[in-house]
Amino acid sequence: MRKGINYWSFAKGTPLKRAIQLAKEAGFEGIEFCMDEEGELSISCSEAEAQAIRRILDDTGLAAASVCSWLGWVYPLTSADPARRQKGRDILAKMIDTARILGTDAILCVPGYVGCDFIPGAEVVPYATALDRAKEGLAALVPRAKAAGVSIAVENVWNKMLLSPLEMRAFIDDLASPYIGAYFDVANCIQTGYAEQWIDILGARIRRVHFKDYRRDPGGFRGFVELLSGDVDFPAVVAALGRAGFEGFCNAEIMPTYTTHTDAVIHNTSMSMDYILGTRGKDQL
Repeated sequence: MRKGINYWSFAKGTPLKRAIQLAKEAGFEGIEFCMDEEGELSISCSEAEAQAIRRILDDTGLAAASVCSWLGWVYPLTSADPARRQKGRDILAKMIDTARILGTDAILCVPGYVGCDFIPGAEVVPYATALDRAKEGLAALVPRAKAAGVSIAVENVWNKMLLSPLEMRAFIDDLASPYIGAYFDVANCIQTGYAEQWIDILGARIRRVHFKDYRRDPGGFRGFVELLSGDVDFPAVVAALGRAGFEGFCNAEIMPTYTTHTDAVIHNTSMSMDYILGTRGKDQL
């Protein structure tokens, strides 16, 4: 398994070149890029701009671990508004194209939502309708994903749909494409389940993994904590990933909560991942 880190883990406003260099210094093999409507890597970036980032990666010796975006929440595939659904598809298409240029074979996909507690005024979509719209949107993107050699990895997120590993498995299998898989977040399921059970059920469908930690008490967003300080059973997670034959990127997604010495969270996270993955010391925690 390979060790990556999500760009959101860095202090807000960190230039991409600095983030890439810091990730390399901290011992990561790859960085997960986050596309937004504005910024260095935006949904309007040119091919030349993406290639310039690729050159920084190549010069640094780091890989693009995957590409993600918050915009799946803003333009969900499940929306009642056809224009918003189409915008969501267009963003995913841009992510696929950018992933190809950056040299990675997976993007993270938020497939939409039935409801969303952390977006004020978010629409509420009938569950069955949300699933149908998400499948329709993803199916339309399969040809583009195939042409680029990039998998669309659907994440288990707090979107009030795909609430169990059995449902996630069925959702992926219904799409019947090797270019649709799972982006499994080990902490997002802890409120209601066990990460290792999800992994055993999803198996080879997993394309990428997010590493973060979560405490059931207090729960909510305050339940997300630094690696090895929550309720994720990481030895069981790593064992399950081994059973699944997973050898891809495990990307840390950590809230940059340090108020001073903000680079320290990157180094501390790297060390924790070394213990989790068994590359530092023999007493895995």
